[in-house]
Amino acid sequence: MFDKIIKFSIENKLVIGVLTLALVIWGTISVVRLPVDATPDITNNQVQIITQAPTLGAQEVEQFITTPIELAMANIPDVIEKRSISRSGISVITIVFKDNADIYWARQQISQQLKEAESQIPKGLGEPTLAPISTGLGEIYHYVIHTKKGYEDKYTSTDLRTIQDWIVKRQLAGTEGLAEVSGWGGYVKQYEIALDNDKLASMNVSIAEIYEALEKNNENTGGSYIEQGSNYNFIRGIGLVKTLSDIERIVIKNTNGTPILIRDVAEVRFGTATRYGAVTRNGEGEVVAGITLMLKGENFSQVIANVKERMEQIQKSLPEGVIIEPFIDRTELVGRAMGTVERNLLEGGLIVIFVLVLLLGNFRAGLIVASVIPLSMLFAVSMMNLFGVSGNLMSLGAIDFGLIVDGAVIIVEAIVHRITGNSLLFKDKPLLTQAEMNKEVYTATSKIRNSAAFGEIIILIVYLPILSLVGIEGKMFKPMAQTVSFAILGAFILSLTYVPMMSALFLSKKTFHKENFSDRIINTLKRWYRPALDFSLRWKKTVILSMVVLFIFSLGVFNRLGGEFIPTLEEGDLTVEISMVQGTSLTQVIETFGMAEKILKDKFPEVKQAVTRIGSAEIPTDPMPIERGDMMLSMIPKKEWTTAKSREEMMEAMEEALEVIPGIYVEITQPMQMRFNELITGIRQDVAIKIYGEDLEVLTAQAEKVAGYIKNVEGVSEPFVEKVTGLPQIQVEYNRDRIAAYGLTISDVNTVLRTAFAGEVAGVVFEGDRRFEMVVRLKDDLRSDLANLENLFVTLPSGNRIPLNQVAEISYKTAPAQISHEEGQRRIYVGFNVRGRDVESTVEEIQQILDNKLKLPAGYYYTYGGQFQNLNEAKDRLMIAVPAALLLIFVLLFFTFRNVKLALLIFTAIPLSAIGGIFALWLRDMPFSISAGVGFIALFGVSVLNGIVLIGQFKQLKEEGMDDIYERVRTGTDIRLRPVIMTALVASLGFLPMALSTSAGSEVQKPLATVVIGGLITATILTLLVLPALYIIFNSKINLKHRIMKIGKSTTLPIVGLLIAFSLFSAENANAQSNRKSLQECIDIALRGNLQIRSADLGIEQAEALQGTAFNPEKTSIEYAQDPIMPGLIDKKIGITQTFEFPTVYISQGKMLKQETLLAERSKSITQNEIVREVSETYYNMLHALQTVNLLQQQDSIYADFLQKATVRYNTGESSQLEKMNAENRYQENRLQLNQAISTLASRQLEMQTLLNTGESILPLENELQKLPDLVSLDVESVSVNPLMGYFDQQLNVSMAQASVEKNKLLPDIFGGYNFTDAKVPSFQVGISVPLFFGAQRSKIKAANIRSTQIGMEKQQAVQSLQNAYAVQYNEYLKAKESLTYYETAGVTQANDMVRVANASYRIGEIGYMEYIQNLQTAIGIKLQYAEAVNRFNQSIILLNYLKGNQ
Repeated sequence: MFDKIIKFSIENKLVIGVLTLALVIWGTISVVRLPVDATPDITNNQVQIITQAPTLGAQEVEQFITTPIELAMANIPDVIEKRSISRSGISVITIVFKDNADIYWARQQISQQLKEAESQIPKGLGEPTLAPISTGLGEIYHYVIHTKKGYEDKYTSTDLRTIQDWIVKRQLAGTEGLAEVSGWGGYVKQYEIALDNDKLASMNVSIAEIYEALEKNNENTGGSYIEQGSNYNFIRGIGLVKTLSDIERIVIKNTNGTPILIRDVAEVRFGTATRYGAVTRNGEGEVVAGITLMLKGENFSQVIANVKERMEQIQKSLPEGVIIEPFIDRTELVGRAMGTVERNLLEGGLIVIFVLVLLLGNFRAGLIVASVIPLSMLFAVSMMNLFGVSGNLMSLGAIDFGLIVDGAVIIVEAIVHRITGNSLLFKDKPLLTQAEMNKEVYTATSKIRNSAAFGEIIILIVYLPILSLVGIEGKMFKPMAQTVSFAILGAFILSLTYVPMMSALFLSKKTFHKENFSDRIINTLKRWYRPALDFSLRWKKTVILSMVVLFIFSLGVFNRLGGEFIPTLEEGDLTVEISMVQGTSLTQVIETFGMAEKILKDKFPEVKQAVTRIGSAEIPTDPMPIERGDMMLSMIPKKEWTTAKSREEMMEAMEEALEVIPGIYVEITQPMQMRFNELITGIRQDVAIKIYGEDLEVLTAQAEKVAGYIKNVEGVSEPFVEKVTGLPQIQVEYNRDRIAAYGLTISDVNTVLRTAFAGEVAGVVFEGDRRFEMVVRLKDDLRSDLANLENLFVTLPSGNRIPLNQVAEISYKTAPAQISHEEGQRRIYVGFNVRGRDVESTVEEIQQILDNKLKLPAGYYYTYGGQFQNLNEAKDRLMIAVPAALLLIFVLLFFTFRNVKLALLIFTAIPLSAIGGIFALWLRDMPFSISAGVGFIALFGVSVLNGIVLIGQFKQLKEEGMDDIYERVRTGTDIRLRPVIMTALVASLGFLPMALSTSAGSEVQKPLATVVIGGLITATILTLLVLPALYIIFNSKINLKHRIMKIGKSTTLPIVGLLIAFSLFSAENANAQSNRKSLQECIDIALRGNLQIRSADLGIEQAEALQGTAFNPEKTSIEYAQDPIMPGLIDKKIGITQTFEFPTVYISQGKMLKQETLLAERSKSITQNEIVREVSETYYNMLHALQTVNLLQQQDSIYADFLQKATVRYNTGESSQLEKMNAENRYQENRLQLNQAISTLASRQLEMQTLLNTGESILPLENELQKLPDLVSLDVESVSVNPLMGYFDQQLNVSMAQASVEKNKLLPDIFGGYNFTDAKVPSFQVGISVPLFFGAQRSKIKAANIRSTQIGMEKQQAVQSLQNAYAVQYNEYLKAKESLTYYETAGVTQANDMVRVANASYRIGEIGYMEYIQNLQTAIGIKLQYAEAVNRFNQSIILLNYLKGNQ
């Protein structure tokens, strides 16, 4: 297929030219329309539910609002996380959905469930609303509204806030692409009726009467219309209040004919709403701020352009002296990031072009290859537009033009080499015709095309596993994989079409070639390379072994690199998270934070503007308490900084500068980083230690302990403990007896309390189309301290009034400040950012500290969140993606060469490239990150390219008849040195600007580029040296065959004789060796043939067979009936009826049967674990018995000799009969022990035969009992991997599936029938069977649920039993080890010394025969005891391994 495309392209140059022009036009249009942003949006798919309840404390918010809503949301599908914050006046619940869930569908599901939740929330406490559809990249434009100099006194904070709410926000609201505009700071204007308590008392007016009067005297109405002649006039009653005067003149009631007006009991004035936030700027005081939130999925560049255009219009409509000034404009960050991308791409492209022209030695060839770069980029951008991939730091920043042009380089170099490098081919032809040129281009391209094509396909496919990544790393790196794939696909298509066409058309047709600078470079490289190659071929095994050692060493280096999730993006601007002591007033907070702004603005010329957002915004997606704020620092470009050179240094300097302000906590981060952390994990810091439990006081105490333990760990910034308790509060506790005695209700008193201090809305006042709340509350001086609260008058039903302290106890107390939930459970966190160190090693050190020091109460536990959690999850996914990439590479290599040996040979380039990637990270002091992980995936694909080219050339030379393998290797490497060097250089140098860049966004690209460059350097060097050596070794067997064929006849007979003798010897020993097995062989045989295993396999097969019973409809009913219609006339009817249960019943039955199959497999795992233990125990018992027999046989020969000599001595009269009887007794005793030992060995063999289900008698392969490796520790938790745990878990799955089946059986059955009658008019019936009596089914469901609980308890009991058994067995192991240690260190040595000394002493006559025998007997006895100790030690380890599931 490739050949046909190449031929068509060469023969139809005009068609390819037109298509190329069309690509240029399409690509140019796509470049203009491509949406751009700084980074991919990594925010998870979430919906926030916000409920504002100004009159409730944190506990009441949790009880009345948060918990009911969380319960209502419990059964929404596709939810992966639920978390919430409850604090005084507000509840924010965040529900995270799967990434593939549609956000509008998710909001619809939540809206439906909210209707149920709203019925649970007491009326008037708060109305839940959904936050805008935005993301962490949504805050695209922050602005402040302030006055010009000279106008400060003309506009108050209330005026500025009114301008924000009713001019700026309204005009921005219609901007295309915006989800919402949120206001912050200033005062919200209200019409306030400030009551005077004394006047209310003197005129006997109650608060309820004031509300009633205000409601009844503030309305308009219509009176239809009247006709007057040919016209009609509408009637309208105007009664809405418009001014303060209108409110003052409202009549409350008449007393003795005298009206009492509002102004008689209250002061009517402009007031402000109670506020929970503010904004300050540059230490100059308060301003009003606004935040534009971009709609999720919109094109940033288009939306920001719309916002700025609208802002210009809004500025013109503002009152004189008021200006809008942006302080965070993400256009600057996007501009910096895209500038980095453009610069890297331009520099990389120029480097690649330079290398191509330099090394190809042909200017035209270099230009042809270089022209592939812009064309493939235009193709990639067009595909990005087509597939909705935005242009950003990751999608465009990771493109390496060297990778893209690899295929084109190989093809063009092959064409040039064929035309100018083959003097024999064109011996008498100095200049080719166009037809000949076409033919030669086709020949050269088609020969090398397979290698080039499969190389590009490998690079293309190696990126596919990256597309399988999910979560944050998936959103971060998928755009990169997509864009690189698009670019390589474009280059692949161009190399089949455009490159051959252009080569045939524009390359020189001269067949002679003069040596140029490029040739001199390559010849110099060849002169350096040939001695190195010869050395490698001479010392093949040494070179390969050195590479293996180097690879193993690099793995050790890799383990010490440390790890982080994704390097932090340098945004340019900074955020100072600043907080004060809990309960600090808003006024004090504004003053202190303003002081901090002034310090930073004065001391750091790099700060253009400092704006602090305090507390909560109008739309509180980020609900902060009043005492906390985010100071946004708009910075000048980093290259202009003078105070510090790096972001870390600047942060430290700022923290030091702010230390002069007492009572504040400071943490400096970046705006987008903080926002992403908060939205994704609910926590602003990089790492969080989350502690779960019920009691807030206990949680706080434990969190403070954790903060104390970790604060001195290197790399940990000042730990931040979430403030959940200690909020100062004035509590009014009602005395119910007194309230009842006065005839009051709690509601009556609460209304008075709420109105007096919080204020109660009694209506609205319209100023044109603007609307402001009309609020009733006490005068300021009557609600300023505790005495005012105590003396607040409550009106009795009799009309009399009493102070509040008569019916309530009023006191200062601390209360919960904030209650956080995760998955409905209370939690607190200790957060910190990591500086100057990688996240992984920092958290690992913390884990060791907390594991040793932190002891939580029962029911409390802790986990790690933030970047560390993301890193671990991403690593788990990379553990799938990387092997998948490697497998795909190997499969493609196999299909390229149709040879497993050659595929494995080229595959060795991967570990060789990994060496360089690891060392490059180590030399640059970079930890392993997900960026580096993706770099390794890309590197593995690229590193095999040179191997493909090299091995492909060797294969071609072999096919051409070059049989000498050494000559083949030298010739092939000589031919392919130029393309190998060139592809490696362009691929690595293309990443060079990215690796060395220090501009915005380079932090994410550096690890990826570093890995690829380092890996390609080592892969190229080692491929040129190690691959030829491996190729020769891999093919050495073939050479051996050739050499055997050349052996002369004179040597044939001796060799054949040796072979026959060897085969006879082998046959003689075959039977002796056939019944000797190693432990692993025995285990393997048992796991295949043991009857229990076979029975378990049959159980699995039975369960699998039963899966076919999932669909089991009832029997089909066929009936025949005769129905007398009238006398003499009978209607005959044949009917067929079928009943089906509801479809979900069969689906759930199928799932249940699959779970039962898995249960059978778990049961088999238990059996396998038992079999492994029994075989191991029997094997070592058999070894022990065998060694006992050997030792007793030694002793038997000694006693036999002793008996013989004692008998001779007795017969000659040299000894008494007592010695002879003693010798006979010892000999018989030993004989008895030996027979028993032989019997024991036979029994052990029979046990092994039974376990292995074989008729063959088995003996251990070893001749001596050896102790097992001592790798045991007292880790009772390790029993969690015992197959029994998996069995209980699967039992639970089966029980849950059974419950699902029973639940589905509550659904109606479906039946249908078809009838045939004599009337020949068929009829049918369809219906459902509704289970009206479902008590029995409910009981089955309940029983299934009880069974699940029972299984959980059984599992818990099993865990305890296993842990206890492990602890007991561990003690036995320690005793066995102690005994064995004695024999190893002293006993066996003494026994050997005893034998040696006894032999020597007996030979020189120092001891007699009796004493000699006794010494030998003692020594053998020690060895028997040593064998027993080894066996006891081994058996204890076998049992411990069994309890751990033999893992």
